[in-house]
Amino acid sequence: MGSSSLSRWLRPEVYPLFAAVGVAVGICGFQLVRNICINPEVRVNKEARAAGILENFTEGERYAEHSLRKFVRNRSPEIMPSINGYFTDPK
Repeated sequence: MGSSSLSRWLRPEVYPLFAAVGVAVGICGFQLVRNICINPEVRVNKEARAAGILENFTEGERYAEHSLRKFVRNRSPEIMPSINGYFTDPK
């Protein structure tokens, strides 16, 4: 019975499903670790939780305005702008 269920799920047709689920789990794990480690509103240790609400606007601004957001801020919201321009702009 173990062999048949293993051969049922390990077919080449299922590999893209495993890849998509693996990428989704990876993104969720990255966001979880990012929030636990550097989010100024998340406090893991007892001393930081006892401090209450902190007015640390600079730390919150630094967390929200990360380097990827700064990189894409002034760019066009297109995935492939050259191909989009080729098919949409008149010659």
